[in-house]
Amino acid sequence: MSLYARIAGTGGYLPEKVLTNQQIADSGVDTSDEWIMERTGIRQRCIAAEDETASSMGEQAAQQALAAANIAPEDLDLIIVATSAPDRIFPSTACLLQQRLGVRRCAAFDVQAACSGFVYALSIADQYIRAGGAQRVLVVGSEINSRLVDWTDRGTCILFGDGAGAMVLEASSAPGLLSTHIHSDGQFADLLYLPNPINGKNGCELPHIQMQGNEVFKVAVNTLGQIVDETLAANNLDQADIDWLVPHQANIRIIAATARKLKMPMERVVLTIEKQGNTSSASIPLAFNEAVRDGRIQRGQTVLLEAFGSGFAWGSALVRY
Repeated sequence: MSLYARIAGTGGYLPEKVLTNQQIADSGVDTSDEWIMERTGIRQRCIAAEDETASSMGEQAAQQALAAANIAPEDLDLIIVATSAPDRIFPSTACLLQQRLGVRRCAAFDVQAACSGFVYALSIADQYIRAGGAQRVLVVGSEINSRLVDWTDRGTCILFGDGAGAMVLEASSAPGLLSTHIHSDGQFADLLYLPNPINGKNGCELPHIQMQGNEVFKVAVNTLGQIVDETLAANNLDQADIDWLVPHQANIRIIAATARKLKMPMERVVLTIEKQGNTSSASIPLAFNEAVRDGRIQRGQTVLLEAFGSGFAWGSALVRY
């Protein structure tokens, strides 16, 4: 019997503190609410409290997802956390989350693919389940990007917010994750990166996100258009067969371009960017969870997930929820 991964439960967590565009402008950054909204679609974002970490936020999202799946933490076979803002260099944030959940014996590791991290982690979880190596997998995206930006740089500080999202996958005889597709191209590494402050060679660089926005935008639009074609072809589907698009919430113009590729009205696109900003690897599970819990995404519907981020790394997952 063939095994497939299905989404058994979802969860999400957003910090209480909200930072608006106007507050950023009032802090002295040369920007305005209108300027940010026009270029990004973002009006506000959530900021983690001083005592919050990727693992603590991930725990909140994970507990929701486990409850929705009616699965106890000790029944997990694997925990995968996607993050670019780990609690520590080592051990992994997944191990720290495992400790928080009180799980002792399952494997746990991190995936670092920036904004595409959750799709990468989802793809790995799918392979484990299809191969019979795991029955139940917790996949989490958790980010504290507010600690990675220069709050005087209007090119980056306006974009990012904090949060965590989670999915519990379980083995099923019926297809759930229909296919996943992941790619990367390191030739673009210098267009979007975060320096490592402990690297002696680059020790003079401050540990803030560096981005050449216009160049990133161009590559993202072209690449995501290609992966839409790849995903549809792999499943012998047409654009009309997709019920919902759940994109990485990076920029409303990139999202709109992908929707046009699918000939999909924006009403069928799950958007959280206005209130959450870019939460990197957390953005897809946060958006998916929101649409499941408010009733938009229903069981049996076909959903396309897609993301693009530093690396460049990009990916998609086609889900029959």
